[in-house]
Amino acid sequence: MRGGSSQHSSQGSGESRHAGPCASRHAPWRQAARILLVAGVFALAACGKQKEAPPQPRPVVSMTVHPDGGAVSPAYPGDIEARNATPLSFRVNGKIIERVVRLGDSVKPGQTLARLDPADSEKNTASAQAQFDAAQHRFVFAKQQLDRDTAQSQANLIARAQLEQTQDAYASAVAQRDQAQQQLALAKNQLRYTQLVADHAGVITAENADTGQNVQAGQPVYQLAWTGDVDVVCDLPERAIAALHTGDAAQVTLGALPGRRYTARLRELAAAADPQSRTWRAKLTLEHPDADVRLGMTANVAFASPAEAGAAPSFTVPATALFHDGDAPALWIVHAPDNVLQLRRVSVTRYDARTITVASGLQDGERIVIQGVHTVHAGEQVRPVAPLHAEDLAS
Repeated sequence: MRGGSSQHSSQGSGESRHAGPCASRHAPWRQAARILLVAGVFALAACGKQKEAPPQPRPVVSMTVHPDGGAVSPAYPGDIEARNATPLSFRVNGKIIERVVRLGDSVKPGQTLARLDPADSEKNTASAQAQFDAAQHRFVFAKQQLDRDTAQSQANLIARAQLEQTQDAYASAVAQRDQAQQQLALAKNQLRYTQLVADHAGVITAENADTGQNVQAGQPVYQLAWTGDVDVVCDLPERAIAALHTGDAAQVTLGALPGRRYTARLRELAAAADPQSRTWRAKLTLEHPDADVRLGMTANVAFASPAEAGAAPSFTVPATALFHDGDAPALWIVHAPDNVLQLRRVSVTRYDARTITVASGLQDGERIVIQGVHTVHAGEQVRPVAPLHAEDLAS
């Protein structure tokens, strides 16, 4: 048995000696593989334990809001109109042969604006003049005859009946003369009416007929806005008219003249609503308008109603901050202290070119997003950034 064991041992030893060179060649590669395998396991374990870094809050341009310093009055759109405006038309029929003024021209009282063909009127005037001359001649003859017959009747040279006939002829001649005189005056007026003359100073605001057109008496040719008082005309909803009275003051701003404010007083309020819009037409007289106020300018009218004295303060913010929650206007609020965005509905009472006026929904000291409102979402954490320039607050 020991001999067998020795033989087996010698065989194993021989195999070991035979495999020795091959094993020595592959040993470094196996060791490197084991090292890489262990490193991979540790790397996977490390990746499994490491969490993703949270995203950095995105910067948003924002501002802190403060009240404007007074209660907000609802503003209503309107436009500038002349207090008095009348259509200008000829008083006789005819064909327009000349128009002297055009749209936008200023006119003075007595200035000729347009002319009709005067040929027919001139002939009528000439005929009336001839009739008047004939009646005047008959009147002179009847007067002379009456003087003679009166003298002869006093001397009892003619009968009483003859004197009465002479008196009747004289009265008829007087009546015919007066009639012919009135016909002549009427014909002259008809001739004068072939010229359209301005009876007030003002501005031509419309042209309704052109040269060469046949027009009827009373057909508008021009629209004249009188120089003088200027009105602001606006349409008011039902909730606004209950507290208004004639003479109430209002503040007027014009889109074409930013930074200027004018005072106006309510002159006239419609007695009934418009059947289509269900609004009431209000006319206010503008006090002390300057030369820059032009007819047709758009205006915003804010009534200084005493009932609004206890109203909540208003906030004026850039128009770029306006967003919508459904159909309602809303603003993005940066909620403190975690700077998470919240979308809040607000009530907007005035829309200007670069700003809006918020009547409710904001509180003093809150921070709102004023740029990029369409790129954020509710619940997002942000990093508030102040505007680079003060002008950005109104851009």
